[in-house]
Amino acid sequence: MTDLLTADTIASVSLARADLDRDSFAQELGRSFEEYGFAVIADHGIPQELIARAEEKAKAFFALPEETKRKYALGQGGARGYTPFGIETAKGHKAHDLKEFWHVGRDLPEGHPFSEVMPPNVWPKEVPGFRETFQELYATFDRTGLKILSAIARYLGVDENYFADTVRDGNSVMRLLHYPPQPEPTGEHIRAGAHEDINTITLLLGAEEAGLELLTRDGRWIPVSPKPGELVINIGDMLQRLTNGKLRSTSHRVVNPAPDRASHARYSMPFFLHFRPDFMIEALPGTVPAGEEPKWPPISSHDYLLERLREIKLA
Repeated sequence: MTDLLTADTIASVSLARADLDRDSFAQELGRSFEEYGFAVIADHGIPQELIARAEEKAKAFFALPEETKRKYALGQGGARGYTPFGIETAKGHKAHDLKEFWHVGRDLPEGHPFSEVMPPNVWPKEVPGFRETFQELYATFDRTGLKILSAIARYLGVDENYFADTVRDGNSVMRLLHYPPQPEPTGEHIRAGAHEDINTITLLLGAEEAGLELLTRDGRWIPVSPKPGELVINIGDMLQRLTNGKLRSTSHRVVNPAPDRASHARYSMPFFLHFRPDFMIEALPGTVPAGEEPKWPPISSHDYLLERLREIKLA
């Protein structure tokens, strides 16, 4: 696989080799998630042609006039369509993030019981092929995420297929992110303030451009630096709660670019993989030490999502 974790080194593992030694893969991944909350995945199987096409479509949308983009700003907790620049604010921060984004959610059949809390997607007619490209990428992220969850289940000592039902028709959201160039000082604002993700796990493409950092247990910020085309995975608060804190939902941020990169925009595509809305998040058996109570009370996935969206001014 890869060398054992060294100081300030998150695991970098090949998903293509996972089937050759599932236990070793799961152990290395799990140790990295326990220590850092992050891992890097190579050979993840998401076609480079699809990634390049998605980046092209995202850039085309963000290049549209502001009034055109704002036609797709629908509110609804930012769960679908466009969220303009300067809206999202990290929990506990006063300064808004320096980003704009587009959200794609799960397409549900008519009459699906989750339709009340998972609205239909909207699609910008100004960018040909946008809908088809991101529906394809969403489905690919969904499949890849399930493979990662299978390894996590193995690491936790539960059935390898445990997560399949917990995320079936889950409220997962794909975000297309644009951080504009910074030709002038930004004061206290940075591209993304320190935060933890709400969801189960996050799969991130486009982190090759410097800026993503995670907070270590001892309070230091270290860079997350995948190679071109690699996937960054991190644990979200929902999985941290489910594992009673065994797997860490780590604070992370996107800092402003160095002066020589300030004229460059930054684009990325995180996929926030969620449990299904009615899934109850409560500590898994074996994660609570004998004689102790769970760190968090049970809560449904949907109720927890709403609670957190209000904190970051998206609901």
